[in-house]
Amino acid sequence: RMKVRERRRLTGELAFFLPILLQAFAGQADGFIPAQALFDPILARELLSIVTDGRESAVRVRPMGKEQSNSSLVFDERLVVKFFRRYQEGSNPDVEITAALVSVGYDQVAKPSAVWQRGNHDLAIAQEYLAGGADGWHLALTSLRDLFGAPDEPQHAGGDFGAESARLGHMTAAMHLALADALGMQPGDASAWASGVDEQLSKLDRPDLNNGAKLVEQLRVLDDVGPAIRIHGDYHLGQVFRTDAGWFVIDFEGEPARPLDERRKPHSPLKDVAGMLRSFQYASRAGLVGREDFKQAGLQEVAKAWEERNRNKFLEAYLDTPGIDRVLPNGDARAILLAALELEKAAYEASYERAFRPAWVAIPDAALDRLLA
Repeated sequence: RMKVRERRRLTGELAFFLPILLQAFAGQADGFIPAQALFDPILARELLSIVTDGRESAVRVRPMGKEQSNSSLVFDERLVVKFFRRYQEGSNPDVEITAALVSVGYDQVAKPSAVWQRGNHDLAIAQEYLAGGADGWHLALTSLRDLFGAPDEPQHAGGDFGAESARLGHMTAAMHLALADALGMQPGDASAWASGVDEQLSKLDRPDLNNGAKLVEQLRVLDDVGPAIRIHGDYHLGQVFRTDAGWFVIDFEGEPARPLDERRKPHSPLKDVAGMLRSFQYASRAGLVGREDFKQAGLQEVAKAWEERNRNKFLEAYLDTPGIDRVLPNGDARAILLAALELEKAAYEASYERAFRPAWVAIPDAALDRLLA
């Protein structure tokens, strides 16, 4: 435990304390009430001073207000501090990658202002708060609501998302080029990447997995799969944020439950691309959730058209970005690797949904039908 500072309240204050800070209550011990500092505005402001080594103070503080794998507080609507819940020895990717991108002039991330460390552990990061925007997931769902309200070709809908998908494609390519410049490149590993796809497919029970096995073998024998670089690692519409200043990338931590060395391992940038492509399909189907069955049936083709348009816009812009070829394989190898990584992601999603969210399993299953056909 890394105890920083505590403010203890006597048990006699219980009647006053709990109605205000019910979420902070953590029991009673030895006549005192332990409280979680992140739910206590007074303690939260103390933590801000500690994280920033006394350089920052604030009058107002609030929780970020969205489901996250960490705990984030917003101070005076100008600064956000993310407190990591899982401590692992070594630099947290969110800290490491954000700093690396800023160091080479990539400005589409929230600039860090302080990192709180203890020994070789990153405990928290303070960053610029991106005010007045929305994440890509909610913007995509808004586009779909407009489209479903008056079904038409997606490019003719009032809320067409195509231009934003193209901007996302260029931004993603620029991020990958900046990561290659900041943290270097190394040869890609076709065998290891093929094994990763194979591992996810082995968790599925489908009659058409032979086609997946063929794709895995095509990947495994490729002579050149392009370089491996540091990547985002958990890239989707919820990890990009749109403000008046443009798109920003957030949350470079990857999957916090995975070991740190695994999250920091270089991979093909097409792994991030595959994640975003999968996110377009998820958004298109999530927009149908909650609608009556007969309405869903009538909108299925509209949803597919939206997905296809935004996949294509994103991918075209990504591949048209000057210089992107230096971090990608060429020709057929590019198509094989991207298909394999998208298949790996869809297989992971199918296993996850069956275990935790069965009502959504039809989404990755539809992708598997397409990818294995």
